[in-house]
Amino acid sequence: MQLVVARIGRAHGIKGEVTVEVRTDEPELRLAPGAVLATDPASAGPLTIETGRVHSGRLLLRFEGVRDRNAAEALRNTLLIAEVDPEVLPEEEDEYYDHQLMDLDVVTKDGAEVGRITEISHLPSQDLFIVERPDGSEVLIPFVEEIVTEIDLEEQKAVIDPPPGLIDDQAARDEVADGRSVPAREES
Repeated sequence: MQLVVARIGRAHGIKGEVTVEVRTDEPELRLAPGAVLATDPASAGPLTIETGRVHSGRLLLRFEGVRDRNAAEALRNTLLIAEVDPEVLPEEEDEYYDHQLMDLDVVTKDGAEVGRITEISHLPSQDLFIVERPDGSEVLIPFVEEIVTEIDLEEQKAVIDPPPGLIDDQAARDEVADGRSVPAREES
């Protein structure tokens, strides 16, 4: 199975190094010197990591055969993909690979159906579940402990405890967009 482990950013310096946006909890394993990674687009790879180092809090990589700034800049926005055994699970108990979370049913702690996870968005501050609701609309659920209280892979569900407005406000916006009236809120 293939997992996206990083996205190449801008060139750094003149000797072929690039910054990378890490998308794995195991960069020391997946992005180590000698690792051979597939790419998206496929025409950019495969790429073999020659060196890696941290500079000012950012991971910098150099790939075999990439020796100058122009070659490094040509790789910008390329996704780095590692081949991973699907039976291997993350080391930490509360860590999950994206493929484990895709298509999980999302329900509230009281059992109300919210929808199904169709995508996971990895942002710098946190990850988001993009959940397709039964009516076809989408809702974004931050993948944080306070909101996603349980992941049950056997039952294929994610249990959430959404704060007021996370799900309800989306329904209200959809009603306004559809031209249906929404009751005015009372001021306190």
